[in-house]
Amino acid sequence: MSIDVVTFGCRLNAYESEVIRREAAATGVADAVVVNTCAVTAEAVRQAKQTIRRLKRERPDARIVVTGCAAQTESSTFAAMLEVDRVIGNEEKFDAQVWAAGKKIAVSDIMAVKTMRSHAIDSIEGRARAFVQVQNGCDHRCTFCIIPYGRGNSRSLPIDDVVAQARRLVGNGYREVVLTGVDITSYGTNLPGTPRLGALVKRILKDVPELARLRLSSIDSVEADDDLFDAIANELRLMPHLHLSLQAGDDLVLKRMKRRHSRRDAIAFCERVRRLRPDVAFGADIIAGFPTESEDMFCRSLDLIDECGLTQLHVFPFSARPGTPAARMPPLERSIVKERARRLREKGQIALRAHLEREIGRRRAVLAESRALGRTEQFTPVRLAAPIAPGVILDLTMTGHDGRQLLAA
Repeated sequence: MSIDVVTFGCRLNAYESEVIRREAAATGVADAVVVNTCAVTAEAVRQAKQTIRRLKRERPDARIVVTGCAAQTESSTFAAMLEVDRVIGNEEKFDAQVWAAGKKIAVSDIMAVKTMRSHAIDSIEGRARAFVQVQNGCDHRCTFCIIPYGRGNSRSLPIDDVVAQARRLVGNGYREVVLTGVDITSYGTNLPGTPRLGALVKRILKDVPELARLRLSSIDSVEADDDLFDAIANELRLMPHLHLSLQAGDDLVLKRMKRRHSRRDAIAFCERVRRLRPDVAFGADIIAGFPTESEDMFCRSLDLIDECGLTQLHVFPFSARPGTPAARMPPLERSIVKERARRLREKGQIALRAHLEREIGRRRAVLAESRALGRTEQFTPVRLAAPIAPGVILDLTMTGHDGRQLLAA
């Protein structure tokens, strides 16, 4: 009998799903499906509920266990679903005793959690690159965001523990490691000596010399420290791709979001990094249709794509999350929100196509994610001309593109 884990959301959830699978199996849980949820948007929660209902139809005898951020923030909602057998909170999902017990709802106060557990894993199922969780939670309270209430306050894993995990994964054959967390640029605030993310990056690269590629997940540019800038400039094994949590391009909208950077800050960061590492590529999260956003305010977000040189966008139509301040702000018409999201995506496609055009003729080190698809150092997808074993890195010439991905010789 098996334990299947269905994962929604971010890289952090993908990493934690491996820990969940191990902890559940160690306590004898069998013939169960664990749904590891995301709460970042109402759509993510809706998809989780839809998946739970489908899973129960397909496997009527399986036990359905719901965990993750949406289980933490909406435990009673999931517990009320007839298809659900158990709801386990974001801290409890790492506790073997909780998995062994039979209590239907095991969700505690996530804000009371002050430390971060170390979870040594050997692999990430179905992934050619490995994730290492270095941080959890968030101390900021952006007005649109529910995640701190699902993850708690910021806490970090000691540097020695992170290095040990990276070394373990590299020893198991991984060529690339991705550092992940909720707010990784706040790394170290609760640790002795308050080491920053830049110091962590340098230690990993120094102490795990056999690691070919180190990559960062989403960062908050305003928190970048001098050591991180130095690593970007001088550590070629740190990949030249940064995904930025920008959210908007208008200062008043950023203020209403309770973000800590300005439009000028975002542009200055990208200009500084590009001077240090000319081959860098930037991605970004941008919210379309935030409450009170005017057409002029929205156009500043559109313009930011060019001014920051963004090539990979994650566009989120604004989704009011109950309990957040933004949910009480005057909303825009849903049709306006959807139309602005469409315009952002269209502008993003234009920027991506321009990036792909510039890559034609260049030789890039490509990590194969599957036998048919790989990624360059800049995280640009590449369709491979011939099958390559996942995890292998090859130098390939980019011969063209199809508007979405590069084509390799």
